[in-house]
Parts: sequence; C-alpha cells; structure tokens
Amino acid sequence: MTTDDDVVIRVRGLRTQFGHQVLHDGLDLDVRRGEVMAIVGGSGTGKSVLLNTIIGLNRQAAGTIEVLGQDTGRMRKQASTQLKTHWGVLFQGGALFSSLTVSQNIQVPMKEFTDLSQSMINELTALKVSMVGLPHDVCNKFPSELSGGMQKRAGLARALALDPEILLLDEPTAGLDPIGAAAFDQLISDLQRSLGLTVVMVTHDLDSLHAIADRIAVLVDRHIIVGTLEELMHNPHSWIQEYFHGPRARVLASG
Repeated sequence: MTTDDDVVIRVRGLRTQFGHQVLHDGLDLDVRRGEVMAIVGGSGTGKSVLLNTIIGLNRQAAGTIEVLGQDTGRMRKQASTQLKTHWGVLFQGGALFSSLTVSQNIQVPMKEFTDLSQSMINELTALKVSMVGLPHDVCNKFPSELSGGMQKRAGLARALALDPEILLLDEPTAGLDPIGAAAFDQLISDLQRSLGLTVVMVTHDLDSLHAIADRIAVLVDRHIIVGTLEELMHNPHSWIQEYFHGPRARVLASG
C-alpha cells in the first residue's frame, strides 16, 4: 500500500485548457518517492503541458497539485520559491542560455536561490559537470560549441545544480542517435540510484521505457492510465495496444 509519505507528486482532478481546447480533464496521478515515472501519449495529448503545469509554468483551470506534501496552488511566494529548489528540470533540447558559457548556465540557479560564495559555486559547478560525464574543458564553452548530446548533459548538470529531490525531464533522448540515447538513459539511471532521485520523464522513446522506467503514465482520452510496462502491454485500450505492440515496439516484444 502506498502511504502519503511515499507520494512526492499528487495530482487530483487536473483540468488544463487553452481557450476552448481541453487537454486534461479530471486527471489524477501519483508519483512515488524514488521511482522513475515515464509519461507517454500521442501528439497533442499534453505531455509537456502536464510537466509544465506541475512546476507552475502553466496554470491549471481546475484541480490540485501537491509536491512534497504542499499544495502548489495555495502557497505564498516565499514558500513557492523554496519549493522550486527541491526540483530540477531538463527542458527539451537542453534550453541553455546561448549567451552564457556552460559554467554560467549551471550557476544560474545557484546564484538565484543561494548565497554561496563564488569560489564554492565554482567548485560545485565542476562537480556537476563531472557528474554528468562531461570533460572539464566544456566549462568555458558556449552551447553552440557543443554537440546535441553534450548540450543535454550540460542542461542536466544545471538541473542538478541545487541537489534536487525530484528531477523532471522533457524528451531527454530526443534527437540523439541510438548509442547516445542509450548512454543518456544509463546516466539518468545511475544518477537516480546514486542520488536517490524521483524522476518524472516525458518521452516517446520505447527503448527508454524498457531500460529505466519503473512505471509508465499514458495520456489518453484527456485522462491518464498508469501501470508497469508489463501491465500496460496487456491493457485493452486501442491506443495503448497500438503503441506497445506496433511496428516500432520490437524491442519490447523481444525484451
């Protein structure tokens, strides 16, 4: 049985919409402490919107979102700012500031949310760069000087800058070749275990689901269906069947 202490993100009755377009209607979701939760769904189902709504970048039309036991819709500004230090986000494509070096990008949250000395910030930056498997000489490079995979790792280092409890990833392997994607999956898995992270990952990558997801949340019909990979493989919903048993699902069938 899952207790309140086991749930780090609780979504109840969520409704999100843009004008007359409703993406989610009465959506419920629990993310358990220490798990890797993958979010999948067809185009236009609002996978990234759900992630952005959880972290407050998009305002829900109805429903509640609790993160680490706190209702994000009822928090004062100071408490809301403090809560943001407990999660790190890797946006799609890395979303690095092009005018800042890798080091400066990683240091943005440190300077915004802490009063650490510059020397300590520099030491922590070097540590985060090492943690994500980047060589130290990338620190003074600009994002445009990095490969796509290195940009994602730099973005991941920034997401880890404040030692968060929760890591949220938006399409982390998109645009990577199969070898690079597999290496990034392994990096996420290693960091999740070593740091005790709870990971929420929007993805379309079937290989990632097979490699690192503990549970999968499927967005269908404006709601969400959650289960393990094995459970969802046997779910009768037509889209889920097509997704997990279609022509690109060979890795799942053979795994």
